[in-house]
Amino acid sequence: METNGKQPQFGFPGFKILDRYILGKFLATFFFAIAMIIVIVVLFDYVEKIDDFTELHAPLSKVIFDYYLNFIPYFANQFCSLFTFIACIFFTSKLAYQTEIVAMLSGGMSFRRLMWPYFLGALIISTFSLSLNLWLIPITQQKIVAFEQQYIKRRHNIQFDRHIYRQIEPGVFAYIRGYQSTTKRASFFALERYDGGTMICSLEAADVTFDPETKRWSAPRYTTRSFDSLEMETFARFRNLDTLINLEEEELGRVNELIKTMNIHDLNEFLDQQRAKGSDSINIIQVEQHARYAYPIGVFILTLIGVSLSSRKVRGGTGLHIGIGIALCFSYILFYRFFEEFAKSGSLPPGLAIWLPNLIYLVIAVYLYRKAPK
Repeated sequence: METNGKQPQFGFPGFKILDRYILGKFLATFFFAIAMIIVIVVLFDYVEKIDDFTELHAPLSKVIFDYYLNFIPYFANQFCSLFTFIACIFFTSKLAYQTEIVAMLSGGMSFRRLMWPYFLGALIISTFSLSLNLWLIPITQQKIVAFEQQYIKRRHNIQFDRHIYRQIEPGVFAYIRGYQSTTKRASFFALERYDGGTMICSLEAADVTFDPETKRWSAPRYTTRSFDSLEMETFARFRNLDTLINLEEEELGRVNELIKTMNIHDLNEFLDQQRAKGSDSINIIQVEQHARYAYPIGVFILTLIGVSLSSRKVRGGTGLHIGIGIALCFSYILFYRFFEEFAKSGSLPPGLAIWLPNLIYLVIAVYLYRKAPK
């Protein structure tokens, strides 16, 4: 096609208008889909929790502003990749079905050029998701946890496990049973020291009290046990335990719940702190750290897959594109969760496990891109 050095027209005054058209439709479809699913999720969640709200007299203002206003960013981010993909497929397949893409490509636009407004949209969405992951969601999670502890009965006793086992420094472990955050008391406390996998001494006490400000544990009585080289055990009983250990109260909570409430700066510091202690929760923390970056990057990969897959006009129309697209997207999420569990268990390095689904689907995206109409 002869262009005489001028930019070709495609039924629009120029490239900039076409870019705005694609970008506007892409983002409008995405935010509309996110808004619809959030409304549905909020309604179902409210119906499920209305008995707790009523029984515990939760003020309507707190339900709306302390709970649901902070609830929305978390679920918007959870569905971000899925609805980016669906929005991309829905809008692009509609263009393909109306032969608009054929007209663009026939007029001289390359498929690579067609991708630019989509990638700009993906950049906006991934930046939005990254900001939520790194900074906003941890703040909202703190407020949600505080609200649930006060107004939702099921949250009262699940912040702390019945049996808590934490490494506070290399070779030294603390075991705490039945800790209650309201009274700062535990039914049993043990401090154990190991050398090469063998316990060499321990301190045990019942009915202990923890002071979060001083990090001191106190009890009316305690027992010490020690083991010599001949594996002979020696007992000794004392009164008035008052011991200081390097353990914050929040570290007693479930690590999975704790790290969700940390922004990226706090999370990095917590990881360094746990490494210094030789904690066994390093993998869980690293998984969270990598996931906060990997999930938003996946938006670009799913966008490329979505446009490449749905840009060709097929007999099945939009429905076929959406069906194939949803299958691919859900398989991506499934792989992501699958490798995440492998990383937490230590079967795979956290960095590799979290980024591997992105690498796999990047290969699929490149293949589909090469097969897309040119």
